[in-house]
Amino acid sequence: MSTYPGLTGSRRGFLRGLGAAVGLPALDIFRPLMAAETAVHGLATTASGAPLRTAFLYIPNGVNLDYWRPNGTTAGYKMGATFKSMEALREDFQIFTGFEQQFARANGDGPGDHARGVATFLTSCQARKTAGSDINLGISIDQVAANAIGSQTRLPSLELSADGVRKSGSCDSGYSCAYQFNLSWRSNNQPMTPESSPRAVFERLFGAGDAKERADSLGRRYATKKSMLDFIQHDAQALHRRLGRTDQHKLDEYLTGVREIEKQIEKTEAMGLPPDPGQAAPKSEPNSYEDHLRMMFDMMVLAFKTDSTRISTFLMAHDGSNRSFGEIGVNDGHHNISHHQGKKENTEKIAKIDRFYMDQLAYFLDKMKKTEDVDGKSLLHNSMIVYGGCISDGDRHNHDDLPIVIAGNAGGAFKPGRHVDLGENVPMANLYLRMLEEMGVKEKRFGDSTGVLRKI
Repeated sequence: MSTYPGLTGSRRGFLRGLGAAVGLPALDIFRPLMAAETAVHGLATTASGAPLRTAFLYIPNGVNLDYWRPNGTTAGYKMGATFKSMEALREDFQIFTGFEQQFARANGDGPGDHARGVATFLTSCQARKTAGSDINLGISIDQVAANAIGSQTRLPSLELSADGVRKSGSCDSGYSCAYQFNLSWRSNNQPMTPESSPRAVFERLFGAGDAKERADSLGRRYATKKSMLDFIQHDAQALHRRLGRTDQHKLDEYLTGVREIEKQIEKTEAMGLPPDPGQAAPKSEPNSYEDHLRMMFDMMVLAFKTDSTRISTFLMAHDGSNRSFGEIGVNDGHHNISHHQGKKENTEKIAKIDRFYMDQLAYFLDKMKKTEDVDGKSLLHNSMIVYGGCISDGDRHNHDDLPIVIAGNAGGAFKPGRHVDLGENVPMANLYLRMLEEMGVKEKRFGDSTGVLRKI
């Protein structure tokens, strides 16, 4: 437990109140604690001793490869048109050519590439083809890591979605919906259900106590229109008095950011105490898909900034999603036009959607880069972020030449600013073994791995 008055918990601590526990960001006051804990644990930390964060972000239905593929390799490459909004961040990520997921292929099971794509992306396993309760897949890489390092943070992992949540029923070509709507898997037959409600994520990050205490806290805030910060004001003031000027500024800035996110959520939900305090919070998904994605990214940044978790997954949309994008002039369903048959009208629309998703990645990475970590570096520097999907070309439904971006420096272990052409088909599992290695987690094999990826 921390020895600093006005906060509790290790390394970062929390500001507490009834039903509230607001984790704190990197402050100078925590540096001695960070060094001491690193010496004891050593897992999921960088060379400087800062926490090492890992995120996996999934996009659906393949991409327009003509606009995605870079021209050239190493540091002198020219980015494809899809990456226009990423130009200012080009030294912070790598584009990879050559990754595959062989178990996303039919391998005798017939159609169902969309369900298999999501299922296989982080498990590197073949999903049993069933629409019943006898689902069988494999543990996902994020949960392998969470099992090893999750005890060091308040939340072992954080699973997000901007889609519907489905755990049963029949979806793609006889595959259970559990495969298509869940990116993270605790075990062979237990998916980690992602959360798509910004309010629910906010309460998970900042709520405290048992279910009744959280419900009571939320009910009071609805009834009085108070902020979560009102409940931790006493602790915040006590801590503020004990901080130096720089830390005071950091604390004020951070709490303002938390309140801004809370205000965004309040705008999207019908205020008022639910009839039964035990009921779920009112619907808080924004009408704008872009707003929804960015609110979830904002909370992922907060989760990493406060060391609430070091592992997160985000299913931005499930494979097979037929969402339209009227805000960028694409009124057709994404899945429909992904079967483009080489028609320029369709491929151009796919390119617009690809750029939309890339804009969201740029938004997230920019926030990570502008957020200072405990070692004076940025959150992005001390992260490993995998962005991409398990289908390359939506018309072919191929699972090689996957569109993959890896952002962050892993605390100095990775070398961003490049296009890396692997020169052959390489299992994604090889990348995952390398990421586990950087986290200090020792695994000899994962899925269909053939070795540890070194070209990163």
